[in-house]
Amino acid sequence: MTDTSPRATTLALLQRYYDAFNRGDWAGMLDCLSEEVAHDLNQGVREIGRPAFAAFLARMETCYRETLDPVVLMATDDGSRGAAEYVVHGQYIATDEGLPPANGQRYKLPGGAFFAVSDGRITRVSNYYNLEDWIDQVY
Repeated sequence: MTDTSPRATTLALLQRYYDAFNRGDWAGMLDCLSEEVAHDLNQGVREIGRPAFAAFLARMETCYRETLDPVVLMATDDGSRGAAEYVVHGQYIATDEGLPPANGQRYKLPGGAFFAVSDGRITRVSNYYNLEDWIDQVY
């Protein structure tokens, strides 16, 4: 029997989102998001909308090669909130504005995200990781 509870539905949505991330399938990630998704960047500003999220993904694709493993997902019983804890395995391939120069440095970094979900789409993504740890690893 398939679990169709709100919690299971949100967990499946978040799994689809992270599976798309690990494949580099940006269209698949965007398909998980509401049109007006709020994206809280780590130590940055909130960006609103799929176009802003698509621009973020394009910058990420230019500057970083990352996979997340393992990814542990959690969700509330009503499915309105979710969370993920993961380890980023990455390579810094092109200098990102305001950050140290890139020359292919590899890094491994724990991170996490919090989500709001409504009508089968992610309406908010808030990402967190230790930027100082990342900077120490790429210097």
